Amino acid sequence: MSRVGKKPIEIPGGVTVTINGSAVAVKGAKGELSWSVPDLMKLVINGNILTVERAGDTKNERSLHGLTRSLLSSMCEGVSKGFTRDMELVGVGYRAQVKDDKIEFAMGYSHPVIFQLPKGITAEVDKKQTKLTLRGIDKQLLGQMAANIRGIRPPDAYKGKGIRYANESIKLKPGKTGTK
Repeated sequence: MSRVGKKPIEIPGGVTVTINGSAVAVKGAKGELSWSVPDLMKLVINGNILTVERAGDTKNERSLHGLTRSLLSSMCEGVSKGFTRDMELVGVGYRAQVKDDKIEFAMGYSHPVIFQLPKGITAEVDKKQTKLTLRGIDKQLLGQMAANIRGIRPPDAYKGKGIRYANESIKLKPGKTGTK
């Protein structure tokens, strides 16, 4: 048995889970998410407990068991609490501004980099314009957007300048040594 897959999911208050064949819709205070469950998985709701069951014991079914459970758990948490991802801009003159559903970055290039946010993701910048906070209900989409933003200017290996996740530690290379 999958240790992750056999754990039951407790549905938070104010969240409704609707199962229609292989489609699952999770609705809460922050929004609504839907996902198509693989045919090999079976969902059972008892009160406010959601469990994921599998028919057989093949390798494919075992791997989908834990995946299905974790995705459904993230959906329930996302529509009730939401997810945040904090990022930092490190470097002289590196800053960001939020304009409607776009983020404008000044990252040392000859032009500003404009990043379009998808529907469901919001962004905030602090007063110094160096700390960026992304918010959303879809954990996968939020992580992908954070990775795309980080890809605009990944942290440099020598000085550490660039866009990084908050609390990310970067091991800096020592650089060149003096010649004799």
